[in-house]
Amino acid sequence: MIDLFHKTSRQCSKITAENYSTSFAAAVRLLHKNIRPDIYSIYGFVRLADEIVDTFHNYNKEALFHAFKTDTYKAIEEKISLNPILNSFQLTINKHNIDVSLIDAFFNSMQCDLDKTYHSEISYREYIYGSAESVGLMCLHIFCSNDKKLYDQLKEYAKRLGAAFQKVNFLRDIKADNEQLNRMYFPNCCFKNFTPQNKQEIEADIQQDFDYAYKGILLLPPEAKLGVYIAYKYYLCLFKKIKRLPPKAICRKRIRLADHIKIFILAKAGLQHRLNIL
Repeated sequence: MIDLFHKTSRQCSKITAENYSTSFAAAVRLLHKNIRPDIYSIYGFVRLADEIVDTFHNYNKEALFHAFKTDTYKAIEEKISLNPILNSFQLTINKHNIDVSLIDAFFNSMQCDLDKTYHSEISYREYIYGSAESVGLMCLHIFCSNDKKLYDQLKEYAKRLGAAFQKVNFLRDIKADNEQLNRMYFPNCCFKNFTPQNKQEIEADIQQDFDYAYKGILLLPPEAKLGVYIAYKYYLCLFKKIKRLPPKAICRKRIRLADHIKIFILAKAGLQHRLNIL
């Protein structure tokens, strides 16, 4: 009957992804069916940690975070957890022998969100690595299916793609991060005086990440390529929309992609994939 519990745990991770991010869930559905449960598991774990530091305002965030962190390592070590999201996560970590140092880095970044409101150049780079690049590397372990040579070949591309996604998130959420959480992730920037030069410098950095990461997407195994490409195109399109707006516009409201644009991206990428022109 333990298989039923594991299956139910996997389903909890999937439901979490579908409820929190329809775009992400749509991209995952384009991965090979053997890959999807593990990617959902990574997402569920990351989402729970993120929710603790970002939204559980009426609770003791620090206590919840440290309990979650302790339970995570315990689940991986014991290969079981009564928390279905953590049970699903440990199944993936143990199945793919994912380096625990990536989890350490992730927790270090989430810890920063409990009390840090501004970043230096160094802490910004460290935060990006822990919150995004490390997650990209966890996913890459799954895509490479224990092929260490391929993993080593693609890891820098995966890091840059994760970094691009996170930096776009920072631009998209700049208003909420400042007003609700009193955070500014970009070093040497001020929300009340977020200048065109600030925005252009950040965008140039993000563009370099996207350009570099795209080369790695083309080298991914067929089972993973389309799903990752769709996520890349979603974020790239959102990034282009943000680039067209002045700083004041993104400081006033969260920028989103309309559903019809997402559908167009999905249809076009699917056609490119079928024609083998990705």
